[in-house]
Formats: sequence, structure tokens, C-alpha cells
Amino acid sequence: MTEADLDAVFAHLPRRYRVLRRLVDGRAESGPETFVRLLLRSLGVPFDCQVRIDGVGRVDFLVAGWLVIECDSRAHHAGWEAQRADRARDLRLAARGYACIRPIAADILTDAPSLRQAVLGILARLRPVNIPDAGRTVRPARAF
Repeated sequence: MTEADLDAVFAHLPRRYRVLRRLVDGRAESGPETFVRLLLRSLGVPFDCQVRIDGVGRVDFLVAGWLVIECDSRAHHAGWEAQRADRARDLRLAARGYACIRPIAADILTDAPSLRQAVLGILARLRPVNIPDAGRTVRPARAF
């Protein structure tokens, strides 16, 4: 679907729904990725979608420049070989200084509050990040 096609679809919707047009991002490769993108947007943290990292490849989200979120589903991450490949990518990310979390699609779609708390928790624990919408900075907890 092109941008023009999408604009045409939204032009036929009632006016009150047209505001949703600005939330559409064609980089999402799945519904769960869209949910995660909207969750990150609601947190006000800096992030980008479909980021290429040298030696690793493309990741679903890069948050605050160091936290990778990979949205996993049974369709694309089932079986031992897929699991091994994912873990190898996670190790390559860690070697480059990135942290990675892999929420599964079922949890993204049914338990967004837990994912939200997980993202805030890891951001607060590891590195400070400014959260503009909340008007505060989340700072790392003291080391053990």
C-alpha cells in the first residue's frame, strides 16, 4: 500500500478517526511491532524502528540508543535452530554494548502493562534516560 493509498483510505473515514493517520508507520512488520511502537511512543522515550546494527543485522527497535527490543512470535521464532540464531544475535548485541529483551507476541497483545514495566525497569536500572512526557529522568539504581 502506498502513502497515497493510505491517505485515500483515511479520507473515507469519519473525521474523528483521521487523526489516527499520523500514527501509521509502514516500517512495522507485524501487529505486535505496532503495539510496541505505540507503547514506546506513550512512554516518551527515544526510539527508532528497524535499525541495522553492524555485525548483528536489523533489529525491531532500538530504544535510547542501547536497548534492543525484538518482538518474537511462534511463526518466525519456533524451533531450536531459530532459538539458537536468536541467542547468537543476543550475544553479538551484548558484545557491542546493547541489552536486548524479547517479548513474545502473545504477551505484547495481552499484557502490555507488564511489558511497559519491563521497559521502564530496564531503562531505570541500566542507564539514565529522559522521559519528557513524565517530566522526569529515570536514573539507574545502585549497583549490587
